[in-house]
Amino acid sequence: MIIFQSISCSLASLLLAIVFLLSVPYAGEADATRGVRWQSIPALKDIPEILASLPPTAKVQASDEPFGFLSTIPVSGGDLTEKWRTVIHRIKSEASVLSNCAIIEECPTAARRFLEIVAEGRAHQGLARVGVINRAVNLSIIATSDMKQWGVTDRWSSPLETLTTGRGDCEDYAIVKYAALLDAGIRREDLKLVIVHDLLRNEDHAVTVAHVGGKWIVLDNRWLALVQDVEVRREIPLFVLDDTGIQMFLPEAGATSLSKSDSRARLRMGELKRRVPDAL
Repeated sequence: MIIFQSISCSLASLLLAIVFLLSVPYAGEADATRGVRWQSIPALKDIPEILASLPPTAKVQASDEPFGFLSTIPVSGGDLTEKWRTVIHRIKSEASVLSNCAIIEECPTAARRFLEIVAEGRAHQGLARVGVINRAVNLSIIATSDMKQWGVTDRWSSPLETLTTGRGDCEDYAIVKYAALLDAGIRREDLKLVIVHDLLRNEDHAVTVAHVGGKWIVLDNRWLALVQDVEVRREIPLFVLDDTGIQMFLPEAGATSLSKSDSRARLRMGELKRRVPDAL
C-alpha cells in the first residue's frame, strides 16, 4: 500500500516514518487486515450531510471513547450502519442456539467452540479474562479475505458463522471477540468495536476495545499482545460501534487539549483532518 500519492522529503513525512518505526510490530496474515474497505463506508463521504442534518441546538460533546482526545457524533445511516445493525440482530438470534446447547445433546460445533471460549474467559478476571478470549479467538480463525471466502469485497459475518467456517478477516475476529466478551461478563458500556485507518498500510481495519482497570485495551487479530489505545501509534480512529449504534470520531474538539510536546498525537489528529471532508 502506498501511503502518500508522491514521495517527498518533507518534515511531516520524516516524522511519520519515525512514528511507524516506533509502533507495535504486526503479526499474522495479510488478508486479516483487509476486512474493512474504504468504499464500504459511505458514511464518510456523507459527513457534510450528516452534520447538516443535526438540529441547530445539537452540540458535539467531548467523550471518554477509546483513543482519547476526540469527540464523536452519531451516525444513523449508510452501509456501515446497516452492516452493524444486521450483526447485532444476528448475535441476538444466535443466543437461542447457544442456550439450547445447555439443554439438548446436539450442539453445533461452532456453538460449542464459542461456549468454550466464553468459559475460558469466565475462569479469569479483569485483564486476564480479556487476554484469554483475545488469544482464543485469534487462534480459532484463519485470516482470510472476504473475496477469497465469499467472493465479495466486504461481508460481515456473525460469530457462529465465522466459527463454522473457521475463517474471516479483521471485522469477523472483532465481532466474535465482542460477542464472547459480552457473554463472559464484560459490561456493554466497556466494550466496543472500532474502525481505524492504518497509516502504514493505508487501509481501514477493525479492532475490539475493552475498558479494563480504567484503560482502553485494544484487541487486534494481528497480534496476541494486549495493547493500550494510547500505545497504538499508527492508527487513526474513524468510527466506534457498540450496542447503542455508531459514533463518528471528530478531529477538532481534541486538538486544543493536546500537549504541544505530543507530536505523535498531533500527527494522528492531522491525518484524521486530512481524511474527512473540508466541511469539518
